[in-house]
Amino acid sequence: MPGTYTEAQIAATIDHAVLKPDFTRADVDRQLDIAAEWGVWSACVRPSDVAYAVNRLDGSGVRVCTVIGFPHGTTSTATKVAELRRAQEDGATEFDMVLHIGALRSGEDDYVRDDIAAVVEAAGPFVSKVILETSYLDQEQIARGSRLTEAGGATFVKTSTGFAGGGATVEHVRLMRESVSPGVQVKASGGVRGLDAAIAMLDAGATRLGTSATATILGELRARLTGEESSGAEDVSSY
Repeated sequence: MPGTYTEAQIAATIDHAVLKPDFTRADVDRQLDIAAEWGVWSACVRPSDVAYAVNRLDGSGVRVCTVIGFPHGTTSTATKVAELRRAQEDGATEFDMVLHIGALRSGEDDYVRDDIAAVVEAAGPFVSKVILETSYLDQEQIARGSRLTEAGGATFVKTSTGFAGGGATVEHVRLMRESVSPGVQVKASGGVRGLDAAIAMLDAGATRLGTSATATILGELRARLTGEESSGAEDVSSY
């Protein structure tokens, strides 16, 4: 059984990912409708889809999140800030940025912190999440990246883009949770494709889940709680 989690509780942790580069408008519509149907926290969309998603989700209670410097994190700080400001103008209220992975691995901590801080400052009162891309990092780098995320003032530290050949692990979520103060939250993303995986991430300390498998996760939970067969849709991406 799924412990003490209710459907509403898990739905409130999900950023439903709508990020595949080959998605057509019809694909985007279908995914936004899934986000609205299940009442998730947000739909995380490509920057070019923000204004469209805001309009389509109007009145649903689902927020619109987008990605900054995605998926590699190697754009300049000024470019990341400009991307965020445009997304704000289009109506996004949460922003997931990829830090400069190479700079983190090189030990260029001041650059990494300042890159994060500039984006966080541009986000103002809105939620900012920093993606470490943990599949490229060792334990020390994950811990240091988490601390730099906190030093830069971000709301969340996040595991992965879901597009780098690896995703969230329980071990990495725990390490990230241990590396930051209670005021910084942890988002697990990449490979969270079923209810058991989602619960494992939440139990390890994550408070937000990035996934395209919303219907699968919540469908499985509904089925367990009601004893009915799950009708959740299949996962649609690597996220």
